Amino acid sequence: MTDTSSTDSRGPDSTTSSTARRRVAAFFDLDKTVIAKSSALAFTRPFFAEGLINRRSVLKSSYAQFLFLVTAADHDQVENLRRHVTEMCRGWDVEQVRSIVEETLDDVVNPLVFAEAAELIADHQARGHDVILVSASGREMVEPIGRMLGIDHVAASAMEVVDGHYTGNLEFYCYGTEKATAVTDLAETYGYDLASCFAYSDSITDLPMLEVVGHPNAVNPDRQLRRRAVEAGWPVLGFHRPVPLRARIPTPSSRMAAALALGAGVAAVSGVGVHSILQRRQRTRSA
Repeated sequence: MTDTSSTDSRGPDSTTSSTARRRVAAFFDLDKTVIAKSSALAFTRPFFAEGLINRRSVLKSSYAQFLFLVTAADHDQVENLRRHVTEMCRGWDVEQVRSIVEETLDDVVNPLVFAEAAELIADHQARGHDVILVSASGREMVEPIGRMLGIDHVAASAMEVVDGHYTGNLEFYCYGTEKATAVTDLAETYGYDLASCFAYSDSITDLPMLEVVGHPNAVNPDRQLRRRAVEAGWPVLGFHRPVPLRARIPTPSSRMAAALALGAGVAAVSGVGVHSILQRRQRTRSA
């Protein structure tokens, strides 16, 4: 997973802007699109094992995960999930959370990755497209998942941190129209031609993101999104085979191997870079 400054020859400041504007990206929602569960709740048991949450929180998270899996993620459900996660995380040590996620990522998330999603990501990469995760989950979860998949960039929610601990407040919530804003900002920064770009999601709440690109795709769509996709003639894809990456990819692709070799430090810089881009844009708009 890499980050590119404004001086990158591929970026919007390049003298070959007409060439840069032909760059293509594929934007993927994460939960129930790339992985089979909620990434925000996937690490509940490791957090419990390390003493961050109690049994009551485990049960509450398990119930929230169940509802997330069997029902459409409408606005009210997403808001309830957001409140649960932010309240649960209040006071946690950020570095401890990052360490737990890094140490348990292979066991917790790897088996949840849809084989169809991994194959589609590889196909986009083979075509020279950048691949970007756009998720409402926190960047401490999304960045390592992106690195595991060999993703180029991530856009994710960011919780406020004071003295190395989460306050329970959100600095940036990558949800709904903010996902579309994130996609638009990233396109401006990296020179993507949105009319040529792709987007994939399962939820009607991601309709703004889907509508901002030229090639929207509904993946395991909820009822409302399926109806919209059928009306608009968008492809409707079914991802049903969560299989560990190591069981499907004997030898990592060169891009994935390079991403893994960069390690956690570079991934953190990348995520912070993308988050900073979004934050700067948000401050500019509100000024």
